[in-house]
Amino acid sequence: MSHFSHHYEENYLKAIFKLRQKAEGKVNNIALARYLDLNPASVLEMVRKLVEKGLVQVHPDKSIQLSRQGEKAALAIIRRHRLWEVFLVEKLGYQWHEVHYLAEQLEHIDSDDLVDRLEAFLKFPLFDPHGDPIPDKSGRMPATDAAPLSKAVVGKVYVIQSFADTDDALLDYLGKLQLRPGTRIKLLEHLDYDGSCQVLVHKSALQLSEKVAGNILVTRP
Repeated sequence: MSHFSHHYEENYLKAIFKLRQKAEGKVNNIALARYLDLNPASVLEMVRKLVEKGLVQVHPDKSIQLSRQGEKAALAIIRRHRLWEVFLVEKLGYQWHEVHYLAEQLEHIDSDDLVDRLEAFLKFPLFDPHGDPIPDKSGRMPATDAAPLSKAVVGKVYVIQSFADTDDALLDYLGKLQLRPGTRIKLLEHLDYDGSCQVLVHKSALQLSEKVAGNILVTRP
């Protein structure tokens, strides 16, 4: 039971870190329950346990924040997850939309030596197959100024860096459209009516919904 409890704790720490990164306001029990698809009462109980362990802090306004120890643990989990994704795609031939669930299982193997060897074997990659930065041993990640395509300027050329959501169905869809990290795209039009975008990719015009455009993170070349 303690083995699975440890897995749950790691999932909570990773979720809190990712929610804070999205800058969607303060993280609270409701947002965390929605993100993890869990009952708010269950989330409240786990957050209390994490507070007792010194991994999480709850402020007077009920917002949740990782402690320094909790953030260090979250970054270590993310590091393991993203390195395993690189391994599964580059060495075992999995497609980029097939590896998230497998990496979710492998990330719980808590062995610093294994992770260090894995990183060296992969020649110290900086990004995972989805373009997300991989933390180093100290928790540092490559800096990025990526922003959602939905916030981009019409007429400008951009390069896809990563994706806000790595849901398997979304990645499969993006792959079919040839929208991957490193792909150059030009924003042709942004429709205020429904928030959709028209982009030029490999000399072809594509219409992207507001949801898809919001999940594609781009930088200027």
